Amino acid sequence: MSEAFSLVKKPLAGLSRGANSFLLFRQFAEPLPPPPSPSAAAAAVAADRSMSFSKMPLVEANQTPDASSLSLDSERTLYPYVTGTSVVAFKYRDGILMAADMGGSYGSTLRYKTVERIKPIGKHSLLGASGEISDFQEILRYLDELILYDNMWDDGNSLGPKEVHNYLTRVMYNRRNKFNPLWNSLVLGGVKNGQKYLGMVSMIGVNFEDNHVATGFGNHLARPILRDEWNEDLSFEDGVKLLEKCMRVLLYRDRSAVNKLQIAKITEEGATLFPPYSLKTFWGFEAYKNPTVGAEGSW
Repeated sequence: MSEAFSLVKKPLAGLSRGANSFLLFRQFAEPLPPPPSPSAAAAAVAADRSMSFSKMPLVEANQTPDASSLSLDSERTLYPYVTGTSVVAFKYRDGILMAADMGGSYGSTLRYKTVERIKPIGKHSLLGASGEISDFQEILRYLDELILYDNMWDDGNSLGPKEVHNYLTRVMYNRRNKFNPLWNSLVLGGVKNGQKYLGMVSMIGVNFEDNHVATGFGNHLARPILRDEWNEDLSFEDGVKLLEKCMRVLLYRDRSAVNKLQIAKITEEGATLFPPYSLKTFWGFEAYKNPTVGAEGSW
């Protein structure tokens, strides 16, 4: 029996009988070639390296490389494109109230007027977002997968607002560490087993819980109002009036806000999103009619 035949006469593990028979026939018909000498192997490696380097584009010392000649492994979000502004939320007697307008700004242009930025998450949570709309859609996709995986266990348990908020803090901080953040500030509220929960998380993972939270301009203009007028025993009607007061101030002062408001609530029974509507506003102030009076020399 030849040396080639003796090398492969035992069947190889993981191959079928037909594959082993074909391999045995081929090795018997075609003797194994001798291994290359060390010098020949080194020459082949050197030739392969020279060919690979010869395929690279040549760039002179004083020449800027063309973008088409460079391969970018990944790209990062450098700035947001379509964004939403403030979200305001607080606890009230029966659960959580949340409000946001429906504007979507393309840069400084109010391009879209029907963007919903409040979404129910699972059975017990309500999510509001300001910032990049496409990143918010990506976060919703993450949460859909999370809720689906949780429901597949079919064990009678479901994720509460605290668990969803903790998940979002890890997602935002993880993307921040990759220098590719999701360009959003998120408000997460909910009720489970009679316990009200309200928290927020920023685009770099900074997070906290509170009785009332706001994002964007609302953090500067709405929260002072809430500190003065909020209490946890607010009824639904009084809570809506307080939300409208906050959103009216934001409409007057925030150029990215639009007069189309959506309010949502979540209680032990579940989440409810109300149809959008417009606020009553007044623009007849004297300072609006003649804004340059007393400021001679200005535009």
